[in-house]
Amino acid sequence: MNQNDFSQRIIQWQREYGRKTLPWQQDKNLYKTWISEVMLQQTQVATVIPYFIKFMRSFPTITYLANAPLDEVLHHWTGLGYYARARNLHKAAQFIRDHFQGEFPQEFQQLLDLPGIGRSTAGAILSLTLSKNFAILDGNVKRVLTRHQAIEGWTGEKQIENKLWALAEKVTPEKNTDIFNQAMMDMGAMLCTRSNPKCGECPISNDCLALKQNTVKMYPTPKAKKKIPVKHAFMLILSQKMQNRRIIQLKQRPPVGIWGGLWCFSEFESLELCQQTLDTDGIENYQQTLLPMFRHTFSHFHFDISPVLIEVEHFGNVQGVEESNTLWYDLQHPQKIGLAAATKKILSTVDKIKNKG
Repeated sequence: MNQNDFSQRIIQWQREYGRKTLPWQQDKNLYKTWISEVMLQQTQVATVIPYFIKFMRSFPTITYLANAPLDEVLHHWTGLGYYARARNLHKAAQFIRDHFQGEFPQEFQQLLDLPGIGRSTAGAILSLTLSKNFAILDGNVKRVLTRHQAIEGWTGEKQIENKLWALAEKVTPEKNTDIFNQAMMDMGAMLCTRSNPKCGECPISNDCLALKQNTVKMYPTPKAKKKIPVKHAFMLILSQKMQNRRIIQLKQRPPVGIWGGLWCFSEFESLELCQQTLDTDGIENYQQTLLPMFRHTFSHFHFDISPVLIEVEHFGNVQGVEESNTLWYDLQHPQKIGLAAATKKILSTVDKIKNKG
């Protein structure tokens, strides 16, 4: 493969057909590129755009982000998933505020030292914004390279990943690195897609090995499938009346782990344990409704959730319901807090039921 010819064809395609009007491409700076690159990790552009616009309005600078409460940051992330990204953004912004006077660092190793920034993200930030000569290797780039060179093996394996990094660095040009890297991402998103790739429009199709072998859809090699485990839990939805409207109790999760730092409901292995907790807390004379079970899927397991709505007129001075990690959520005037997607779905279901009632 003539690497210079390869990169020039891709750059020319970008100049003619690539994306140039995305929100983070306007008045480009390191902060915008950083936020967009983190949001785009395992998330499609169309999904990211409205989140990015709202995020930048609320946190226009690194210092704004660093000074904001984590709950507010998580609130802006609700629905994007992979919430560790938001927690890492917040930590990194505070580090930049405290150690770089709020100015985004411009050295590769300085970026790698920040929470949530790996080799590809660091390369993307510096190359796309400052045109520094760094290769990138996100999912789109991996797909383009594995198909073009018919590279077999799961890209998550260290040996295959190292091979792809060596190839990415080989084909990334010293000049116009920003255009080339954006093109590689755009090609993966627009042409060299997972299904129904548009090989006829691809600028490097004439020497694509997978296309020649009619094996395009075999690449990248998928990870060996394992049976995804299924977990089940009952979620206790405590609701009380306040000034002729209902408020719902939420609990904040620990800062790490699944839904870290987000507001959710208490979980129980059985309905009996739910009822035992109500008895222990002295909660009685309530109306119980079993809401429809639904499945929430994480990357490594399915979570079947059975919400149990418990409605009382008023809890009064019940012990244990006013801990520091407890919040009463108002459906009519919702607080700006970080909600897990499953929590948001349950709250929406309860709201519909109450409105019908």
